[in-house]
Amino acid sequence: MPLTNQHPEEEVNQLFSRVAGKYDLMNNVISLGTQRAWRRVFFTQLDVAGGADCLDLCCGTGDLTIELAKRAGRTGRVIGLDFNQAMLDLAEKKVRDLDLQKDIELVQADAMHLPFDDNSFDVVTIGFGLRNVPDANQVLAEVTRVLKPGGVFGCLEMSQPNNPLVRVGWKGYFKLFPLMAKVFGGNYRDYRYLQQTSRAFVSAEKLKQMMEEAGMSSVTVTKLNFGAGAIHIGQKKR
Repeated sequence: MPLTNQHPEEEVNQLFSRVAGKYDLMNNVISLGTQRAWRRVFFTQLDVAGGADCLDLCCGTGDLTIELAKRAGRTGRVIGLDFNQAMLDLAEKKVRDLDLQKDIELVQADAMHLPFDDNSFDVVTIGFGLRNVPDANQVLAEVTRVLKPGGVFGCLEMSQPNNPLVRVGWKGYFKLFPLMAKVFGGNYRDYRYLQQTSRAFVSAEKLKQMMEEAGMSSVTVTKLNFGAGAIHIGQKKR
């Protein structure tokens, strides 16, 4: 059962407030326990220099944001942005626990309307968030706007397996996912929505095209788990 269409952004905001406490656990479930390995591959491909100005969109509970801060170092600037305050509260706790308050700023805002000037960041990232925004093309346009010329965008996201046998197995797994979420104490309807956004998100090839149309070049694609996930790295044209 999908969410209603009266106020979709507010409904999604409420959904993420409900799932915030189990968000890390369920990302691990939905990625078959491989999300941490996916993130390691992601950061081996993402060029984050010391002192870089970095922005992590749809930062959720802050895992990518924290890794950006470790790589940008004390001379860098790192902002984690999310529209959901419950997620930001969890991210803030992680930041405090790691004593990174001076290195990370957390901002509540809309990824489709970024509150930053043009050409502000060396690196922009988004992890497991692009599939949940109302307009991914608008987010990509905003990413290109706030990146400095030559700046790098990295996206880690669910994708669509190309192999027919893998695709059948993946679809079967996603049918079970809301039931598994319920076992872990989640709301069936909430996780059915997350199941649907993951299963319906564009292919890796289509996302590459969307990034290029937004003004990025040299876009590379790395497929994960036989295409169940994908890393896209692109550069804003100089």
